[in-house]
Amino acid sequence: VVLNANMAAIAAIKPGLKYREVHFLACRTIVDGLKELGLMKGDTRSAVDARAHTLFMPHGLGHMMGMDVHDMEGLGENHVGYDENTTRATEFGNAYLRLGKELKPGMVLTVEPGIYFIPALIDQYRKEGTFDEFINFDLVETYKDFGGIRIEDDVLVTENSHRVLGKPIPKTIAEIEKTMAEPREWLKWEGFI
Repeated sequence: VVLNANMAAIAAIKPGLKYREVHFLACRTIVDGLKELGLMKGDTRSAVDARAHTLFMPHGLGHMMGMDVHDMEGLGENHVGYDENTTRATEFGNAYLRLGKELKPGMVLTVEPGIYFIPALIDQYRKEGTFDEFINFDLVETYKDFGGIRIEDDVLVTENSHRVLGKPIPKTIAEIEKTMAEPREWLKWEGFI
């Protein structure tokens, strides 16, 4: 689910597109994946519009990188990640998107979708009946001890598209299983031994 969101978001990155749109593409991809697992239900766009995805992804998709890990956020995220054409959301989950404005060539940013099963948040939403029409709480309960997962890539916005920075890392199930079966080979490849 998270890998599909990661790959869909990366594939969408290009100059002229607002990063907020990439964020919501990742959110829709996560909702679709969670629906396939039976954890969510209903119309995907309606679920994202209602913010039901924030039970699982209560964070933004990523942020700009540069001189700092969170580039220039000391100036204030609203001044760095947003502009007069793109204002920051205020509602839970979506307010944590550190970058929303239009992408331009030369920008470097992170793409880091994730899903988390946060017991306190699950309990709160269930008790309040929040998003009952979109969330299968009975099944979600069985995932409470799962924790979470996030997959991050650093991406350069190029003149016409994008480029993922750094060496490729194992991300697919097959790649991770191979790496875990042969951890010494991974360490050699990375130069640790």
